[in-house]
Amino acid sequence: MALNLQYEEIGKGFVTQYYALFDDSARRPNLVNLYNAELSFMTFEGQQIQGAAKILEKLQSLAFQNISRVLTAVDSQPMFDGGVLINVLGRLQCDDDPPHAYSQTFVLKPIGTSFFCAHDIFRLNIHNSA
Repeated sequence: MALNLQYEEIGKGFVTQYYALFDDSARRPNLVNLYNAELSFMTFEGQQIQGAAKILEKLQSLAFQNISRVLTAVDSQPMFDGGVLINVLGRLQCDDDPPHAYSQTFVLKPIGTSFFCAHDIFRLNIHNSA
C-alpha cells in the first residue's frame, strides 16, 4: 500500500471529530465507533487498555464535568501502510482545575475506504520536579 497523500487533511479532520465528541459528555459514547473492537490500543497516563469497549469504559470513567481545550499544533505524517500518524500538542482545563499542557498521539489504520484509531496515547505534560 502506498503513502496517503491526504495525510494532513485526514489528521486534522480526525482530531476535529475526536475532540468534538470527547469534549461533549452527551456525545462521548460515540467515540467507541472510532476504535476497533479488538485491535485498538490506548495508553492513558501510563495505563494500558485494549479494545474499543474497554477504551470507552476508561473515557466514561473520567470524573470531570466540563472541559475546554486549546490546540497548539496538530502534526501528521503518512505511514507506508496507508495509515496516518498524528501528534497533538495542546492545553486543556477540566472543571475548576488549572490549565495543563498535554500531548496525544494517534495512529489511524485504513479499513476499507475509512480509518480506525489503532493507537491512542494521552499524557498530561506535568513534570514531577521536587
